[in-house]
Amino acid sequence: MNDLVRTLALTLVLTSFLAVEWRTLRRAIDAYMAQALVMVAIIACFATRHPGLWWWAGTAFLTKFAIIGWLLRRAAPRAQDDEVRPYVGTVVSALLIVTLAVVSYRFIHVNASFLAPTPLAETEPYRTNVAVAITLLFVGAYAALTRRDAIKVVIGLCMIENGAHLSLVSLATDMRETVIMGVATDVVVAVFLLLHLVRRIEVVIGTRDTAVLRALRW
Repeated sequence: MNDLVRTLALTLVLTSFLAVEWRTLRRAIDAYMAQALVMVAIIACFATRHPGLWWWAGTAFLTKFAIIGWLLRRAAPRAQDDEVRPYVGTVVSALLIVTLAVVSYRFIHVNASFLAPTPLAETEPYRTNVAVAITLLFVGAYAALTRRDAIKVVIGLCMIENGAHLSLVSLATDMRETVIMGVATDVVVAVFLLLHLVRRIEVVIGTRDTAVLRALRW
């Protein structure tokens, strides 16, 4: 099972790249939804050893894949819509995100026990999961900072949250079910409110471009 969990965890990095770099919003949303399914699969793998995590797997499927995926698709109604032109061009952005992912993964993988001072972080697949979790945080932050389309910014924030969930399921498998479901519910509420705000902004000023929003301060 360890090899399967490691493979699934590394798949999260690939889906993050696709979610950030695909310019068509629906494809980017599909990549995020694929990432959500991979997260559910990872939690299910851990649930075979810790049966209490089946609640977490079910909650993650309902919130991350079904509800958040539906909210994102509802916010991007036209299937062929491209995102608002980002601050960084396609080729440069792809190179930056690959470099960021590779450097952060390799550094964290070597120093996982320092960042997560627990014996679990010194063994596999936990070491890989910690490295991937921090990589998702960096990639999500990169998306939030370099994308001008508000929907892409929300996707970036969702990826940061996925990184947090990966670290929790790897290192805190004894979390109570009520806490798990509470965290997941908070994420759904946050995404709902953010996307509602995005839709209202688009109605009022006719764009999801966050650069325009910054200009309104002046």
